[in-house]
Amino acid sequence: MKAGVIGYPIKHSKSPVIHGHWMDTYNIDGDYQKIEIEPDNLNRNIKKLIQEKYNGFNVTIPFKEDIFKLCDYVDEHAKKIGAVNTVHIKDGQLYGTNTDAFGFIQNIKENSTFQFENKCAFILGAGGASRAIIYGLLNEGIEKIYLSNRTRKRAEELQAMSPDKIEIVEWGDKENSLYKTDLLINATSLGMVGQNVLSIDLTALPDHAIVTDIVYTPLMTPLLKQAQDKGHEIVTGIGMLLHQARPSFEAWTGIMPDVTSELEALALEK
Repeated sequence: MKAGVIGYPIKHSKSPVIHGHWMDTYNIDGDYQKIEIEPDNLNRNIKKLIQEKYNGFNVTIPFKEDIFKLCDYVDEHAKKIGAVNTVHIKDGQLYGTNTDAFGFIQNIKENSTFQFENKCAFILGAGGASRAIIYGLLNEGIEKIYLSNRTRKRAEELQAMSPDKIEIVEWGDKENSLYKTDLLINATSLGMVGQNVLSIDLTALPDHAIVTDIVYTPLMTPLLKQAQDKGHEIVTGIGMLLHQARPSFEAWTGIMPDVTSELEALALEK
């Protein structure tokens, strides 16, 4: 297998650790590299990957939407999310998909007791991650999604995905609306190392509500600590990262890999 992850910058990526571990586990010969590409050189460098017989590549910031436009084929997941994070190269053509929704949903399923049907989710943030999360939640039969973002216009763009199921909550009113929440999701970068802390009062959040954060550096964000101290079930963000990588590995090797505690510890260590 010959694969990699493209982005700019790319030094932060844990993808080589994840895929390298799976290559060792399943005795796959090959190489997985970080490939830093300056935005102006994207087209030329993608052609180079095709010429060098890459099986495919993962895509991170800032290329998920640009790669979507370059793909010869994109599947339904990528179309609905509007971005590509995984490319399989076959016969010189680019086949794009998006595995972020899969990663989020699998993380919740495997690390919590949450059942999606007839439940209400509350999402903080309206960026690319939120779009993927909304797509995943809708596919799982979620009853209602409350969406709050500092900029209302961004929230309105995501509301168009399912106007009857997505309700916008003004950022300043988010705490007062938590009483109807079964699953609270931080899909912003707030709480990440180097970012501001997410300031939110969880008093109105029902005792049964589960809280998750897509941030995994630190693993226990201030939001998760606050939720845990109040007795809420929590789900950390590292699982989404690990599970979203699984369909990529399967596309290139035919093997759907497992997420283990060993891999989680390795990813967090690096």
